[in-house]
Amino acid sequence: MSHTDVVSPDSQSNSAKTQNRTERPNPRILARELNRYTTPSVSRSLWEVAITFIPFIAIFGVMLTAVKAGHFYALALTPFAGMFLLRLFIIQHDCGHGSYLPKKTWNTWLGRAIGVFTLTPYDCWQRSHALHHANTGNLDARGFGDVDTLTVSEYAQLSRSQKLLYRFYRHPTVLMGLGPAYLFLLRHRLPIGLMREGAIYWISAMATNAVTAVILVGLAATFGAFVTAIVFLPVLLTAASVGVWLFYVQHQFEHAYWENKKGWSFHEAALGGSSYLVLPAPLRWFTGNIGIHHVHHLASRIPFYRLPDVLSAHPELQVFNRLGADEALRSMVLTLWDEEEKRLVSFREASLKLG
Repeated sequence: MSHTDVVSPDSQSNSAKTQNRTERPNPRILARELNRYTTPSVSRSLWEVAITFIPFIAIFGVMLTAVKAGHFYALALTPFAGMFLLRLFIIQHDCGHGSYLPKKTWNTWLGRAIGVFTLTPYDCWQRSHALHHANTGNLDARGFGDVDTLTVSEYAQLSRSQKLLYRFYRHPTVLMGLGPAYLFLLRHRLPIGLMREGAIYWISAMATNAVTAVILVGLAATFGAFVTAIVFLPVLLTAASVGVWLFYVQHQFEHAYWENKKGWSFHEAALGGSSYLVLPAPLRWFTGNIGIHHVHHLASRIPFYRLPDVLSAHPELQVFNRLGADEALRSMVLTLWDEEEKRLVSFREASLKLG
């Protein structure tokens, strides 16, 4: 049996336009085959840290120095600094999966150090993200590290005020604007959702807060509080907004995989519930190949720099759950899961169905 053998149609979701059920890869077999890509290269990993962290610090320093001198045009560098910060988060993300360096301790301390700059307490995020991977596509286990998604029937049972609140939450300007600001500036300051799960999460959040505060206070003392704020906040929010958008389109697309617990399968959900977002080469680099998300969810121990190797060796994955720019943008209006049609639908589509 090969990795392209057909799996049970009852546990599948269709792939948008580019593939049908009979061409769906067998995720269990494929997951075993992908184990060969899970060994990280220490030299490559350290190189990736260097070519990400050094430019970030350099650009950030130039911006602070220039703005302090009254050269506010330096703020035009914000998108570049933000994208390097996003790439740091991708490295932190790999550390959380234990895929970036060979030893768990090395991954942990590198992840914690990066968390000081991304304002993301490593241990808290790692736990939440592990729950996300463990429950992706499970309708009975929503709410851990994902975008809140209701089914059409659940939405129909809400009161008018609850529907308005959900519509507000799912509006693109909230998800990509207010949401990232809340997540990285406020929510990550406490171990939300993990407050009773052990002291490690409180230590992680408070230690990250403390070290970040020391750095920011030092920058404020050197460059001024105003200069530090108008440089730091836009850079952070650029990275946060792009990161949240990436996370959104990786799981919120029309024919994503969602099932109730009884019919849910981890391997089916990992592959079928994650997209392959096609990006231009510069954006692939800045985002650490995270657009190859269907492979990442199926084999999360693969370092980000080895994900393209998987696509080269398995061309069927280059078309499976593939999203172009137009489809990624359209996914922003898909807000409810239709359990009958097995696809995400818009509020308008749901309204027509409900009458």
